[in-house]
Amino acid sequence: MSTAAGVPLRAVGDFFGFVAQTARALVRPPFQAREFVDQAWFIARVSLVPTLLMAVPFTVLVTFTLNILLHEIGAADLSGAGAAFGAVTQVGPIVTVLIVSGAGATAICADMGARTIREEIDAMRVLGISPIQRLVVPRVLASTLVALMLNGLVCTIGILGSYVFSVYLQDVNPGAFIDGLTLLTGFSELMISELKAAMFGMIAGLVACFLGLNVSGGPKSVGAAVNQTVVFAFMALFVVNVVITALGIKITAV
Repeated sequence: MSTAAGVPLRAVGDFFGFVAQTARALVRPPFQAREFVDQAWFIARVSLVPTLLMAVPFTVLVTFTLNILLHEIGAADLSGAGAAFGAVTQVGPIVTVLIVSGAGATAICADMGARTIREEIDAMRVLGISPIQRLVVPRVLASTLVALMLNGLVCTIGILGSYVFSVYLQDVNPGAFIDGLTLLTGFSELMISELKAAMFGMIAGLVACFLGLNVSGGPKSVGAAVNQTVVFAFMALFVVNVVITALGIKITAV
């Protein structure tokens, strides 16, 4: 195998080995509850404002486009059905992908990378403390939990924003909008959306911790790892989004 092909393949193999070590540490006591709470709060703080700033424009764009189409075919009363379907199945997961990768994962990678170049990780290993159990597991679980909450927040903002935009700016009947909310979107679509969000958070946390623990050199290498985290997390999360969406359509169609 050539060196050009072997390096990325070894990196992929190392990542899956890291995932297996994290899975084993997840079920091994003691669980770092305090670290989990601190990290969940930290990720929520860096993600909340970008979520609000991205959810509103996405909502307006989807609602505006959809309502124009519905007005053209004389079905403006179905605006609520379209808004709920778009917010739960598309806007919520896509905004969650962008925020989890761009804000949450980069913050985790920068923190882990800084600990690595300060040799805190090596010191923990010398003391017999597993950095995966002590640092990685709480961050991956916190990223998963925050992604779930962000998805619920974006879906709520999407539906509320669509109501305001449709009723007050595009003259959609408010009663018809509310009646149509559950026409296309039910419990199964909501659970698939939440499953996507949980997978996004878990994968973004794993990628960020893996790259942060493997930086070498000075602060420049931490910056490079943060940039790689955005790229690799985007690539992985969009692939997962497509796969789960396709499986969800088959499951809900049965």
